[in-house]
Amino acid sequence: MAVTAAQIRTDFVEFASVPNYPTATIDFWLVVAGKLLRADVWQDMLDQATELFVCHQLTVARRNVAAAAGGGIPGQGVGVLTSKAVDKVSAGYDVSNISLTNGAYWNLSTYGIQFLQLARLFGAGGMQL
Repeated sequence: MAVTAAQIRTDFVEFASVPNYPTATIDFWLVVAGKLLRADVWQDMLDQATELFVCHQLTVARRNVAAAAGGGIPGQGVGVLTSKAVDKVSAGYDVSNISLTNGAYWNLSTYGIQFLQLARLFGAGGMQL
């Protein structure tokens, strides 16, 4: 089965909102995934890898949209939130137990972490990108 935007919206209902996740954006990342993810490596897991790859890209893209809407700079590098304070409220996250060693860009979303973990299980991490 070839992955489609409709399939991603079915399997990952959090991306069902067309205004937030336009079909054109999903299709763009599906094309990129099709060029980067090798069928001979992923075999019958290609569709799942493709979906996780695309969901990761959509998550990063949504952050860029939110940054631009708030007057920020879209595409500006940002890491995982480790602490933040506003008035008397503060938040910090210990992400050491969910971040993959040398995961870099893929650690920016849970979908990226899942994708990279699968790539490593397949022994294909260095071949993908």
